[in-house]
Amino acid sequence: MKKIFLFLVIVIIATIETTQAYTTINIPVEINKDSLRIAELDKFWTELARTVREGDFEGYAATYHEDAVVVFASGKNKTSIPVAKALAGWKQGFLDTKTGKNVSDVKFRFSQRIGDDTTAHETGIFVYTSSDSTGENKVQYRVHFEMLLVKRNNKWLGVMEYQKSYATEEEWEAIKNK
Repeated sequence: MKKIFLFLVIVIIATIETTQAYTTINIPVEINKDSLRIAELDKFWTELARTVREGDFEGYAATYHEDAVVVFASGKNKTSIPVAKALAGWKQGFLDTKTGKNVSDVKFRFSQRIGDDTTAHETGIFVYTSSDSTGENKVQYRVHFEMLLVKRNNKWLGVMEYQKSYATEEEWEAIKNK
C-alpha cells in the first residue's frame, strides 16, 4: 500500500511540475506591425471591392470617414469635394449593380504602402469596370490614386481619396508583383 501511495504522490507531483513548466514558458513573439497593418488594409480593400461588385452602397459609404474628401485630378474638371457629394453621384451606379442592371468591379494594386498603427497612406492604381447585365457598353477606368486612411474603433476609414491621373495597361502591369 505504501508503494502505491508513493507512486501516486510521484505521479501527481510530476503532473503538477509538467503543467507549470508548460504554462510558465515565456517565449517572446515579435509581431511585425507593418505586416499587421497591411493585412488589415488588405481586408479593407477586399471589402471595398466587394461592395462595388455587389452594389452595396451603404457598405461602400461605411468605408469612408464622414468628413472624407475626394480629389479628382484625372479629368478636365479638376475638383475636390466632400465624400457625401461624391457618394450622391455614385449612388445610382451602386443601385443599378445591386438590381442586376449593371455588372461592376474594382481591383487594386499598390506601389507604396506606408503608415503606423492608426494611419495609412496607400498609393497605387485601381481598375474600375462596369457594363450592363449582358456585358455590353463596358467601360474601364485605370486610375493612379492615393488614399489616406485612419483607424477608428479598430476600423480603417478613408479620409482622402485622390484620383490623380489615368493609368496605362503597362503601368498597371508594372506594379503587379509589388
